[in-house]
Amino acid sequence: MAARAVWTGVIKIAEIVCPVKMYTAATTSERIALHMVNRETGSRLKRVYVDDNTNKPVEAADQVKGYETSDGAYVILEPEEIAAAIPESDKSLTVDAFIACNKIEPTYFDKPYYLLPASDATEDSFVLIREALRNQKAVAIAHTVLFRRLRPVLIRAHRNGLIATTLNFDYEVRSSKDAFSDIKKGKIEPEMLKLAQHILKTKAGKFEPEKFDDRYEAALAELVKAKIDGRKIVPLRRPEPTKSNDLLEALRLSAGAQDNDAPAPKKRRTRKTSDEAAKPAAPRRKAS
Repeated sequence: MAARAVWTGVIKIAEIVCPVKMYTAATTSERIALHMVNRETGSRLKRVYVDDNTNKPVEAADQVKGYETSDGAYVILEPEEIAAAIPESDKSLTVDAFIACNKIEPTYFDKPYYLLPASDATEDSFVLIREALRNQKAVAIAHTVLFRRLRPVLIRAHRNGLIATTLNFDYEVRSSKDAFSDIKKGKIEPEMLKLAQHILKTKAGKFEPEKFDDRYEAALAELVKAKIDGRKIVPLRRPEPTKSNDLLEALRLSAGAQDNDAPAPKKRRTRKTSDEAAKPAAPRRKAS
């Protein structure tokens, strides 16, 4: 890996200890960066903290964190007090349990990281863990201190390495039951369901993330270029939502469009008989 490791430690499974290095698997560094600037001068703005009562700037040395106990009242937490409350790290991903891959709830996924052997000397134990997870179609649930917080981590085999995904805590994940409680069950007409299933089958494909189109980044890049060139950007029209009484017709049109996109079947070439092959070709008619 060309990037610098964000964490170095060990995977610990019972008596097996495997030194590893952790690297970020996803980054936003390639996104277009926008800054706050002064419209009049074009100069970049700086963030300044001001006292809510006096409206005066506060020096960095006097800026501390606080927890609001009541409206406008705070308990002050000094930096050394916060540091003392942070759990100490033994730099180990301690595995608590193994679960089947199909038992994972995706809403708990947070951020992915790549795990690599810390050195060539530790590669055997790394490969052992990777292949054991792969053969059992299982993932490991571990915990460790990452970025000053004790975090649950899911570890799974991926190609020649391992991927560690930090997990959200249960209190951080909102209830799906509550989120969907107001949605009516409803009934779908058999024809609608059949058309929808047909569309799904004709659009079946493979997971190809390289084909994902970041339209926001592309539109933002075009907007910046247009502003530099002095051109005007015409905003795109947003599609209107399909009304309930138009849903069946929309499905029929969609299914028809999918069928038209399918490649036409190739015509089978028939072998000519010896008599047909002997006949001279008909002359082409000249354009008048």
